Amino acid sequence: MKLGARILKTGIAITLALFLAGILQLPSAAFAGISAIFAIQPTIYRSYLSIIEQVQANVIGAALAIGFGLIFGSHPFVIGLTAIIVIAINIKLKAESTIPVALVTVIAILESPGDNFIEIALIRFFTVLLGVLAAFIVNMVFLPPKYETKLYNRVSVNTEEIIKWIRVNLRQASEHNVLKEDIEKLKEQMIKLDQLYLNYKEERNYFKRESYAKSRKLVLFRQMIVTSNRSLDTLKKLHRLENDLHHMPEEFQKVLKDELDYLLYFHEESLLRFIGKTKTQPSQELTEEGRFNKKQLTKVFMEFHQNQDPTDFYHLLPLVATIIDYSEQLEHLDTLICSFQNYHKEDNEIKLSTE
Repeated sequence: MKLGARILKTGIAITLALFLAGILQLPSAAFAGISAIFAIQPTIYRSYLSIIEQVQANVIGAALAIGFGLIFGSHPFVIGLTAIIVIAINIKLKAESTIPVALVTVIAILESPGDNFIEIALIRFFTVLLGVLAAFIVNMVFLPPKYETKLYNRVSVNTEEIIKWIRVNLRQASEHNVLKEDIEKLKEQMIKLDQLYLNYKEERNYFKRESYAKSRKLVLFRQMIVTSNRSLDTLKKLHRLENDLHHMPEEFQKVLKDELDYLLYFHEESLLRFIGKTKTQPSQELTEEGRFNKKQLTKVFMEFHQNQDPTDFYHLLPLVATIIDYSEQLEHLDTLICSFQNYHKEDNEIKLSTE
């Protein structure tokens, strides 16, 4: 079983929160540990935003809890009503992510009736904030995320899986239902990849040089994801039109297979070129003789249109259009990679490391 960074960070944050509460001799230290759980964030920048929102939510929760406690007491009905109001206010402020910590504050305060209600309420309020602070320290110091590594590896894994299935499908060796299930999994993986990209995009750089370098990398990673999505679109259409393709003329099937085989090869090579494992090549090679030839593919397809039922032509037209779009996105990716490798070499170092 592999423990992810978030799991380890959560454990460290809970430990630190309880340790600090023990040093400060705060009662009910468990509330610090609980609040630390909810304050863990995937990125440093999001952690910075989170602590501001968490403090705001805790102040709202504490103020309402103390007010309702003084007026109505700590009856379970009062706790529930206060929780509803706190949730409504946080939703109004568009701070839904802070609701769990705010509710912990409400319960911690209203669950402590007695003669020293305000004193105990304030102590528990600061105990909850201590947990938020502990989580913020862990987010800043421990196990900083390596998004460049994660992004490249995830793009590479997803693309390899898509390319594998396209090759198998082109040779009519895929099992229809198995491929259908894998396509759904690939869709989910691409959605997760988009979220990983957003996490990387959120991370801030504090020096202009680093900021410019990251801007170039953001463009590259975005194009990698776009190109992988186009390859997935190609796979989906190949799968859906599998029977139609089997009945196409052999010449068209051969041209389609040859052209797609080159695109898949070039896609793999581009990913390796990005990390400097293959030689930098000019992007014009994509359309040179013996390379991907959209004119040849279109010509053979139009000849089929002239000699066959137009209905079949219209069914397969989206596939040809998708393949051409895939080639253009791949060509654009190759242009970006060549530019990236040839200019600003000192700034463009890719931070790839073992996860």
